[in-house]
Amino acid sequence: VQLQASGGGVVQAGGSLRLSCEASGRTFSTYTMGWFRQAPGKEREFVAAIRSSSGSTYYADSVKDRFTTSGDNAKNTVYLQMSSLKPEDTAAYYCAAGRGSATVVRSYECWGQGTLVTVSS
Repeated sequence: VQLQASGGGVVQAGGSLRLSCEASGRTFSTYTMGWFRQAPGKEREFVAAIRSSSGSTYYADSVKDRFTTSGDNAKNTVYLQMSSLKPEDTAAYYCAAGRGSATVVRSYECWGQGTLVTVSS
């Protein structure tokens, strides 16, 4: 499956952005779709995930109640709605597809290119 992430940009603290990740080549209905982020000099970290088959969602504590992930199986697209953004949310955001643990980086088989989110204070 090929993944194409989009929607990054520059936003002021407290603002919102919606990231999209479109899958092609194979339907993602059997995958867990995850969002990860990586800030300069830091390791890639889990942000959110959705199991496409069940709709179950998972969130990192740092984004819980601010970010929401959802999916549209008909469009083979997952979304990450980010609200109440903080400067510490600044990072390159990646979408990924996998079949293992929802929160573990190495569980994911396919990765999209990153989309940069910059939150100014």
